[in-house]
Amino acid sequence: MLDLNKINKHYNLKEGISLEDLSQVFLHIHQANYKCNQNIIAEGSSKREVYFIKNGLVRTYWVNKKGEEITTGLFWESQFFASHDIVLLNKKSRFYYQALEDTEILYGDYDLFQEIVENNQKLHKSRKFVFQEMLLKGLERIESFTMYKPEERYLRFIADKPDLINRVPDKYIANVLGITPVSLSRIRKRIADKK
Repeated sequence: MLDLNKINKHYNLKEGISLEDLSQVFLHIHQANYKCNQNIIAEGSSKREVYFIKNGLVRTYWVNKKGEEITTGLFWESQFFASHDIVLLNKKSRFYYQALEDTEILYGDYDLFQEIVENNQKLHKSRKFVFQEMLLKGLERIESFTMYKPEERYLRFIADKPDLINRVPDKYIANVLGITPVSLSRIRKRIADKK
């Protein structure tokens, strides 16, 4: 069901987490498949669930006053995601979470998982690493806008997950990088010309 080695590598979990430690969690995990462009979480949703991507790709976006979709994040295989509005702020989601390709996820009730984790020391210690990783990704993105030029942001983006440029439409990549699709094309041309 879950590849513990992949999760451990991605989230730097504490060693010693076993299937036995996770058995209570496994009892409450559900599986779902989403087709390309299908919403997993809609704006206004209040379902307190946490998700893990087995296969596929998910984008987070919001709709501005002009009716334009603004992509704010991307999630791919072996990553957890949840609406921070719902699980952290106890508010309805302001964002949509949409499958960008056929996507297989595992999910479960956030509050139930919290209760299970509280009662297992190994899981309790490792929980912070998962949330720290999610928080660090968000902070790195914010910092990148003040510390790096658009071309540097693009290079860091493709270094993190090179195959995304073939899986994600350019307009979504441009949104995540805080640039226009035209600027993205220019950046790619400059990089190609340097090679």
